[in-house]
Amino acid sequence: MNAPIPVDAKAIAEAAALLRAGALCAFPTETVYGLGADATNADAVLAIYETKGRPRFNPLIIHCPDLAMAERLAVFPPLARRLAAAFWPGPLSLVLPQRPGNGLADIATAGLDTVALRVPDHPVALALLAATGRPLAAPSANPSGRLSPTTAEQVRRGFSGRVPVLDGGPCRSGVESTILAVEGERLVQLRAGALSRDEIEARLGVAVGQAKGDAAIAAPGMLLSHYAPRAHMRLDTAPRPGEAWLAFGPAQPFAGPMRNLSETGDLREAARNLFSMLHALDEEGAGTIAVSPIPETGLGEAINDRLRRAAAPRG
Repeated sequence: MNAPIPVDAKAIAEAAALLRAGALCAFPTETVYGLGADATNADAVLAIYETKGRPRFNPLIIHCPDLAMAERLAVFPPLARRLAAAFWPGPLSLVLPQRPGNGLADIATAGLDTVALRVPDHPVALALLAATGRPLAAPSANPSGRLSPTTAEQVRRGFSGRVPVLDGGPCRSGVESTILAVEGERLVQLRAGALSRDEIEARLGVAVGQAKGDAAIAAPGMLLSHYAPRAHMRLDTAPRPGEAWLAFGPAQPFAGPMRNLSETGDLREAARNLFSMLHALDEEGAGTIAVSPIPETGLGEAINDRLRRAAAPRG
């Protein structure tokens, strides 16, 4: 994978000035590019929803430069502190009770009494957060429901150049953060992501449950239809004539448009390639993309979650 493109102090300072003034700016994280706004500025956060075409009932993840800022925004029970110590900075978002008077705009949390927080593991994101000095609401930098961007160019194309972008190179994880609700001594996964349940359970020795399919929207990524390309998606073991093919592992040659998430069956490589390869097949004009089965283990859970939502009927 290519090394991140250096972003100089001048670019960081300019982006931070935009955000403090209430404007939007997209920036890289280790997972996907985020569409950032000052989470304490209701008008700025409203601009995220308007720019993405995002439903207002769908809350946003708030990005912080460190645990100290996060603790000013939410109440951290002991188990949440253990998670933060183990996995921050990193691709883990924690849904926690809001701290009264934390200054967050209500629209950023969709009016809920909880908030999703994370500290990203990317030098550009951390530098921007430090320079801005404010928590940043930052959903994926794409039109709502569409594929998440893993490069700056995908952000520019998605918004037709209307949003400034800090270019930090391709994202190394390629799928969004894992979201956990911390309920006392109980952990519930609201969204599978770049940090697998297996790894969390092994590190903390605590079981991670899963939210029910009909659970209320308490975090991003819980809508049934989401992460979708323009093309229709179909999950199957083989493509049909006229379709594009997104393979995984050893695959037979195919005459149509084709990409392989990982010829060796490496789930980490597959997660990193997922959105970029779907973007590529979409750009080639495929009407339907057939996708190979992915093992439902480790990061496969997050990959399959994105694929199922991408293939779900669209409203």
